[in-house]
Amino acid sequence: MLQRKIYQLCCDGREVCIFLRDQQRWIEKAKILDIEGDLVTIRYETDEDDEICSWEEMVRLESIGAITQKLASVPRSNIDPLVSEDCPEAERIRNHYPESNQQE
Repeated sequence: MLQRKIYQLCCDGREVCIFLRDQQRWIEKAKILDIEGDLVTIRYETDEDDEICSWEEMVRLESIGAITQKLASVPRSNIDPLVSEDCPEAERIRNHYPESNQQE
């Protein structure tokens, strides 16, 4: 099951965070490049001593304890988020179950 999910994330090309059980560490903003047998190839960057290092690692499938991916984010600035009234008419979701106008 985990291998199928990792394969799906690899095909999607999305950034993920991976927890390696044997090293007890998280790898953030990683990209899964390839899966071959029980080896998973990942690429990520780190910021060390004022330089950005790019890493490519091969880890065993059994070493992976958890994988997370960001679904959405909202900026913390003072910008008001858009609401449905601000959305163009063509992109609005229509109410499939309009409230009945019947009075009891």
